[in-house]
Amino acid sequence: MRSWLSRQACLLALATVTLSAPYAAAQDARSLAKEMIGEWELSTAGRDKTCVITLKGDAGPQGSKLELDKGCSVTLPFTKSIVAWSVKGLDIVRLQDAAGQSVIDVTEVESGIFEGLRQGEGVYLLQNLAAARALSKSADQLIGDWAMVRGSGKSICGLTLTNTETSPENFAVFLKPRCDPMVTAFAPTLWRIERGELLLRSAKGEVWRFEADDNAQWRRVPDSADPLILMRQ
Repeated sequence: MRSWLSRQACLLALATVTLSAPYAAAQDARSLAKEMIGEWELSTAGRDKTCVITLKGDAGPQGSKLELDKGCSVTLPFTKSIVAWSVKGLDIVRLQDAAGQSVIDVTEVESGIFEGLRQGEGVYLLQNLAAARALSKSADQLIGDWAMVRGSGKSICGLTLTNTETSPENFAVFLKPRCDPMVTAFAPTLWRIERGELLLRSAKGEVWRFEADDNAQWRRVPDSADPLILMRQ
């Protein structure tokens, strides 16, 4: 009898978990749908082309309604097909056409930042508009003179980050005289802020990435035994 009761208890527990799983999944999907309502920036990975999309909670024929800012169809032509949005599965936000088919699916890769791929075009980002604009403004705080130093504190180059925009979100950078050969060989010409990182880019397309250590210095990533650090002058 005791053995039979134990088996019944196990079966009941399994049934409870099985029945509650779809409910939990539905709850997660509804929570994500609520969180998505508002203004978002859809952009290329480098944020050189952007489009503002307002996701709404009102239901439409194929999903929830949305609005695209004027100019979206010019900066990101594929957005002409987007007429609605929905949540698929637990964590996929789908921007879809009039037939309910995906124009682009994005999933969250960081808090408030979603990423999706369009075959033949590349990666696109969807992020909260206020956060995206705050990130852009932070570039203003970096304009000025910087020293590139080793972890030992030895300075190997001086450089100036300017506010001279050479293309959307890209600004000119200038090296000062007597830089280390490694830096002069890299020869950065542009800088930008991308997803919280400071990027230096050469005319050949080579990129050095730096993450903020604090307000006054940035460390090159990936890290190494002999780190390279940008320090405010």
